[in-house]
Amino acid sequence: MNRSLSPRSGRRSDLRGGDSDATDPGARVARRALRDEVYSALFDRILDGSAPAGSSMSIDALARELDVSPTPVREALVQLEHTGLVTRVALKGYRVAPQLSGQQLRELFEMRMIVEMAAVERAAERAAALAPVLRAAHERHVRAAQRVRALRTQEGHAESHTAGDAAPQDFEDLREYFEADRDFHRVILEAAGNRYLLQTSESLSAHVQRLRQTVDHGELDLDEALAEHEAVLEAFESGDPELMRRTLRTHLQAVASRVRSDD
Repeated sequence: MNRSLSPRSGRRSDLRGGDSDATDPGARVARRALRDEVYSALFDRILDGSAPAGSSMSIDALARELDVSPTPVREALVQLEHTGLVTRVALKGYRVAPQLSGQQLRELFEMRMIVEMAAVERAAERAAALAPVLRAAHERHVRAAQRVRALRTQEGHAESHTAGDAAPQDFEDLREYFEADRDFHRVILEAAGNRYLLQTSESLSAHVQRLRQTVDHGELDLDEALAEHEAVLEAFESGDPELMRRTLRTHLQAVASRVRSDD
């Protein structure tokens, strides 16, 4: 699903007003929806590399390109600043943040471990009800991986390479796979029933997804990720809390190791 706004689409002219929506609940909802669309469009640009690290995110230029007023662009950039994906420099405006340093990577995955292990402790109490939902999320991830494999094979043939030795380079081809991967973890985080764990995880996830999307070596951890998710799923289906904790910890450690190996 392409969530980017179409440049110069002309669809947003009715939302360009300044404060005219101050007392109109419908207009406020529409404005929030537009801000979220702009956020998604800018987020995608960072992930797909069209807005590389260090590049400017000019409010006025983006507003013209997306055919919206500067307000939703400004609000979306504030949201992105909170995730750490963009930074604001006094008198210079917003820029895409640099890739994380080695120390930042270690801190990122340390925090991810803390958050998700806290979530699995709480989610384990709902394992019986959670297992079918987790199974459905895993099956979506498997289907997305199968489509990526098919694309790799097609590209491998087209480039006269061995089938499967390179990842598809188009961001749209990979979006569904990474979202399915993220959603598997989100099932556990939502089951924990703690909004702040979920919010923290969403912020961390933005960096993890950016790292995985922009790896240079062209390989994907399809087989490893699916096998590790299957182990987590089977642990939930078993109802064994210790096994749930152990399999999730093993998976998170493996992901951190794979990402750091690309640094």
